[in-house]
Amino acid sequence: MASRKPLILLEGEIKSPPFSDEARLEAGELLASLQAGESFGLPHSRPMPGIGQRVGELRIRDQNHNWRIIYRTDETAVLFVDVFDKKTQNTPKAIIENCKARLRRYDDGN
Repeated sequence: MASRKPLILLEGEIKSPPFSDEARLEAGELLASLQAGESFGLPHSRPMPGIGQRVGELRIRDQNHNWRIIYRTDETAVLFVDVFDKKTQNTPKAIIENCKARLRRYDDGN
């Protein structure tokens, strides 16, 4: 088995949303693929350059929810930055700013 990058959860307050079993499985598979070094585009992921380099948004459709997982792929790890239920076409500015702040704190500490 190929080595996997560790998955680093930024900020302790990120909680797993109330995914259905199917959505939880899909999210786990997508994160595992990222850890294995795979990359993919739509419909599973889209880049988020407004947050930073190598930042993407996993897209998980689950019943009446459009879950998003913001992540960054680094050379040695995959950073799990935030998860939220996207209710509008645009990502809320507060989410973007919170993700930028979390990544700055992480980068400043490493």
